[in-house]
Amino acid sequence: MSQTAHRPPSHTNVLDDDVPARGGRRLVLRLLALVGAALFIAFWTWALFFASKEAINRIEDREWAERAESICAAATIERTALSDFRELDEAGPDLIAERADVVDRATDILEAMLSDVVAVSPTDPKGIEIVPLWEADYRIFIEDRRTYANELRASGVNLPFYETAITIPISEKVATFAGDNSMPSCSPPSDLSS
Repeated sequence: MSQTAHRPPSHTNVLDDDVPARGGRRLVLRLLALVGAALFIAFWTWALFFASKEAINRIEDREWAERAESICAAATIERTALSDFRELDEAGPDLIAERADVVDRATDILEAMLSDVVAVSPTDPKGIEIVPLWEADYRIFIEDRRTYANELRASGVNLPFYETAITIPISEKVATFAGDNSMPSCSPPSDLSS
């Protein structure tokens, strides 16, 4: 018996057959990356140099906005005088009730401020259209503060403040309008005691 040397079977590399397909996929991926980079650059070029820089809520009646800012600035000073910085971590019901009273007094000032601001309407069409919407949002925020003060009194516990959210917190909507119209003092206060 003659012995023949056992040869391993010749192997064909399956991956070698896939080389053109891989090269095509790489090309497609590179093209997609280039298109994505071009779109990214085009968007930021448009945003930085060609898009309107005017705030969406900005009204044309600048005298109205200046008047509103002066009313709101005076109200901020008045509310700041009410600030109470005592720690409420382990406060009893009496201190919580005092806090509710401060929240109510500060809210009274906010409500009077808003009424004074909207007592005069802007003269431009956009202002006439959107100031009542801003007022309505602000009144919701004011009502949220009233509800909170009542909850403090009823519970006797230092509860967290929750405000109405319409896709975003209502205070953020109100603050955006105030910011867009250079009326920073008309933004809702973040501190409930002011």
